[in-house]
Amino acid sequence: MSRSLDVAAVQLQARDRDAFSGAFAGILATVARAARDADLLVLPEGTIPGYVLGHQPLDERSIAAALAELASVARENATVIVVGAAVADGGVLRNGAVVIDADGSLAGRADKLFLWHFDRRWFACGERLAPVRTSAGSLGVLVCADGRLPTISRELVDRGADLLVMPTAWVTSGRDPDALENVQADLLARVRAYENRVPFVAANKCGSELGMVAYCGKSQIVDARGEIVAIASERSPETLHASLTLDGERAVRAAPVLPAPAPAGERPPLRIAIAGSALPAGIDARLELLDDAYALAPDDTSRLEKLKRELPAAAVDDQRALDPGGLVAYRRAGYGLIVWSSDLGEPWLARLARARALELRLYVVAFDRRSGRAFAVDPDGAIVAGTFGDFHLASFTFDPRKTRETSVAPGTDVAEGLERIAALTGTQA
Repeated sequence: MSRSLDVAAVQLQARDRDAFSGAFAGILATVARAARDADLLVLPEGTIPGYVLGHQPLDERSIAAALAELASVARENATVIVVGAAVADGGVLRNGAVVIDADGSLAGRADKLFLWHFDRRWFACGERLAPVRTSAGSLGVLVCADGRLPTISRELVDRGADLLVMPTAWVTSGRDPDALENVQADLLARVRAYENRVPFVAANKCGSELGMVAYCGKSQIVDARGEIVAIASERSPETLHASLTLDGERAVRAAPVLPAPAPAGERPPLRIAIAGSALPAGIDARLELLDDAYALAPDDTSRLEKLKRELPAAAVDDQRALDPGGLVAYRRAGYGLIVWSSDLGEPWLARLARARALELRLYVVAFDRRSGRAFAVDPDGAIVAGTFGDFHLASFTFDPRKTRETSVAPGTDVAEGLERIAALTGTQA
């Protein structure tokens, strides 16, 4: 049975850790105002006392006092509050999302599992993966980079989470100062909601810490169809409000697979041609002109089998590609190319193909049966070639080295992260 939930995402101005004690009164006032109209309120990662901690010891009493004041606000407004905080736990420090129930009690905590870059300098990885039960529902709580590994949110939803909630510190490179980019804010948040059929609420910061870590803003509330209901600006603190429907629709899940491990050894880059329909006559002569070694087209299994003798590749359908864990076994087995024939159509075919490529660090060739288009996505999530109009045969370079580059930030490796989540959940495929 469906029900409605009023949610708020509070985007805060970033401040250095040393400024926390002077800034918290303002944060608390903002939270108190937002909580009046919310069943669930989400604050950013590292709200208490900051994201960039450095190596100075933390004042655990001030952290406990801040959490106690938030608990009072939760109790006074009957609002569940999720806040990012540094938490001492058994002699180690965790990058936690503390969940305070509507009566002010501690409902639980989710610790960041996929540490990002300098996180590892002061935080230990989380060791639990389970929803947090609250009066607002069962919350699948992730912290920032946890959203880059599809199996984390998948596991939370499969264990009963009604929605996904993310305190985050989405950073930006500043590559384009007029459009602050982050792949989670710009793509993956919507994909996580769509593929799991649950809403997604993320609260980020804006501005910078220590003048060296910049945030992209874009806190957002996404419905279970993957559509953005509300999104914040890139540069200003603000509070988002929205009413979400929780209807318990079942997400697509594929049967487990155990592909044979890919053969070891170095492979040179090779050029591959793709067509959205049957390959044209004289294709081999055309391949020679294009300096392409292979060609792929929908339902042309003989051409695919020929390519598979050269490199580990797998053909998949919509059910497997829509499942956020459906391609993980191929990545773990060392496959570098996924060939996806789809009836899904745009815009979700391109969004999901890009997400699968970048989150697993592999190439995806997609055949859109609805439009007769073919396109290829590289391990950075960029569409690198595609057919259109009377351009029936496109080419791209498959570079095995890019599929082996699974480190996405210093100390942050996708392949290692997937293995760790598989071990944590007991997943074989």
